[in-house]
Amino acid sequence: MDSLGSSLKVPIVQELAKEKLTAVPARYIRGGDDNITPSPDHLPPSTHIPIIDMHKLLHPDSSESELRNLHTACQQWGFFQLINHGAESSIIEKMKYEIQEFFNLPSEEKDEFRQQAADVEGYGQAFVVSDEQTLDWGDMFFVTTLPPHLRKPHLIPKLPTAFRDSIEGYGAELKILAVKILKFMAKSLGMELEEMEALFDQGTQSMRMNYYPPCPQPELVTGLYPHSDAVGLTILLQVNEMEGLQIKKDGVWIPVSPLPDAFVINIGDVLEIITNGTYPSIEHRATVNREKERLSIATFLNPKLEAEIGPAASLVGPKTPAKFKSIAGVDYYKGLFSQELNGKSYLEIMRI
Repeated sequence: MDSLGSSLKVPIVQELAKEKLTAVPARYIRGGDDNITPSPDHLPPSTHIPIIDMHKLLHPDSSESELRNLHTACQQWGFFQLINHGAESSIIEKMKYEIQEFFNLPSEEKDEFRQQAADVEGYGQAFVVSDEQTLDWGDMFFVTTLPPHLRKPHLIPKLPTAFRDSIEGYGAELKILAVKILKFMAKSLGMELEEMEALFDQGTQSMRMNYYPPCPQPELVTGLYPHSDAVGLTILLQVNEMEGLQIKKDGVWIPVSPLPDAFVINIGDVLEIITNGTYPSIEHRATVNREKERLSIATFLNPKLEAEIGPAASLVGPKTPAKFKSIAGVDYYKGLFSQELNGKSYLEIMRI
């Protein structure tokens, strides 16, 4: 596959953190109040993101009420935690272990997987488009996982066998889960199920594995700058016990405390477009701390590259005109990776 974008090569933050700096290098310092975290006493009431139970969605006695809960969560929050999701716990634990092993490899071994000049996939940082922009305090390993023919030959096939097998198993589990979730969303929207299936059944899957090292001045940096995910659906797994995800609701940054054995699910820009704005994508960011590294893995499901990305035909009518343009999938992603990560700016380009 041709590259959909590129990102400039920048220093690996994990290596910087090993130098036990007392101050953060200038290029990582965010201006303004971008990094002020609300203290718990300043948070509005009801600040826990909704919890959806997959078991209830699948059970005839509780599916109607849980479907309403899902609809409300997607409409009002764009984020929810999914419990009883049915993904194999041994596969999840193996994936957590292998990600930690990967980031623990000597730097010269990880360097073999560094992003290449014209590619966003690999080990490094994404969305770095100029030498002037402020950098995030975090590293990532980003790979396309499905369909297999889109995998870069120098990435997944060259990984240690155990890690490669974990990506394979985990990717398969999450593809099944993502399609299940999307079908429930279609049902709750009154959208034609075939439309959702046609977009996502043969869709693309990618994984972004994140490593946020401890930071001497965490209040001056972001682990990942505020943004909405420009994808269909994101399934986030907290790898170790450090929290750091925050979502923006009603102008306030709300910390997310992941439940044990749960996934954090969020709506991406593509799904906001497909649902014609009914399910909004929400800005979120990653914060870092002084004491300990934080690891997470975001798995993204997108429509197939050949798909037309635009509002679903069954959700558009005289009373509900299209709010977004339609665009070829490939053009959408090329446009995305050509710019810096910044809020929901890319979605605005698509708005009519």
